[in-house]
Amino acid sequence: MKILVLNSGSTSLKYKLFSLPNLNTESEGNLQNIANHEEALKQALRKIGDLRDIAAIGHRVVHGGPVFKKPVKITKSVLKKLEQYNYLAPLHNPANLAGIRACQKYLPEIPNIACFDTAFFSNLPDQAKIYPLPFSFYREQKIQRFGFHGLSHQSAMISAAKKLKKPLSEIKIITAHLGGGASISAIAGGKPIDTSMGFTPLEGLMMMTRAGDLDPGIILHLAREYPSEKLDHLLNHQSGILGLSGCSNYLRFLSAVKKEKPKACLAFNIFIYRVQKYIGAYFAVLGGIDALVFTGQIGAGKMITRQAICAGLKKILTGVKIIVVKTDEEKMIAEEIREELRI
Repeated sequence: MKILVLNSGSTSLKYKLFSLPNLNTESEGNLQNIANHEEALKQALRKIGDLRDIAAIGHRVVHGGPVFKKPVKITKSVLKKLEQYNYLAPLHNPANLAGIRACQKYLPEIPNIACFDTAFFSNLPDQAKIYPLPFSFYREQKIQRFGFHGLSHQSAMISAAKKLKKPLSEIKIITAHLGGGASISAIAGGKPIDTSMGFTPLEGLMMMTRAGDLDPGIILHLAREYPSEKLDHLLNHQSGILGLSGCSNYLRFLSAVKKEKPKACLAFNIFIYRVQKYIGAYFAVLGGIDALVFTGQIGAGKMITRQAICAGLKKILTGVKIIVVKTDEEKMIAEEIREELRI
């Protein structure tokens, strides 16, 4: 039997086909600049060729809200519920659901299983989870820290434990997923105790197009001038590294930094500084760490970024192992499906 895993982005479709029981990769691809998810899926299926023995199709879904805390089989009611979270992750959830619908159309006999980026953080301690708003907002509206990139942080945690040669129950680590989106997590005993992203993927670190942490008063101030849709677009698509430097691509951004372009250097310094602040805070919360783990396209791929982050943390990182791992969200999804379906 086999498990097909899809990671559907707004303009991309990443897929991997795993064979059971060992989850060996039989086929994989990353389709970019797609016209739509239906056409992308058909292209992927042509590349895969043999579709026999696919027991399930796994999907990464970014926001599972307060309801979905483990993998779930997609039904009409589940899909309808997930649609309610689209506005909380507008860069991600609509595309995730488009991938699911494409599979329902072209592979209707194969069950679709959603795995959630928020699930890894579903049991955060209350002091990390609950915002200091009137308690009714948490109790009645479930306004809380959900956390994101959970599949990546979980994958990085498992890889780090193997490199440390320790069981998950004995490790204390900080995982830094740095990519177009970026987040940091504090993990102790195999469980996250805090993470930088919050109710939505807007909170936390400065990112390629998202500002990260902001004084809420700034939002109130901007809301006097911008309608909610425009403000949403500003915060999700026009802020962060792009907003400060004008660079929409991290490689071009680093090139501008090397050329000492003032705005690019400013953006780089702010990005590094904010990552360092979170690492320092989580180091304190954990009471020391065994390892700092970098993952994501920037975290695992760009040494200059890692060096800049670590350079300002020499005192607290003395004796701490620096681990770089390539995250494998698709395999993490396949493992969760194998366990959930017991196949």
